[in-house]
Amino acid sequence: MKLLFDQNISFRVLKKIKDVYPNAKQVRDLHLENSSDKDIWFYAKKHNYTIVTFDIDFSNLTTLYGFPPKII
Repeated sequence: MKLLFDQNISFRVLKKIKDVYPNAKQVRDLHLENSSDKDIWFYAKKHNYTIVTFDIDFSNLTTLYGFPPKII
């Protein structure tokens, strides 16, 4: 599973899960830290990521556009 961590989740989490989820990325790793939620959502969709976030806006985008991507 490819996880994409939103900027509201610390990059330090990736160090703890890299053995289980080696394809996990943080938006900062992909130079998306200043992108809108919508841009991040479409990036995740295009590149088959599941978004991990505390931000409710991503759930709203899924309601609007459907899925993928999945939101955790």
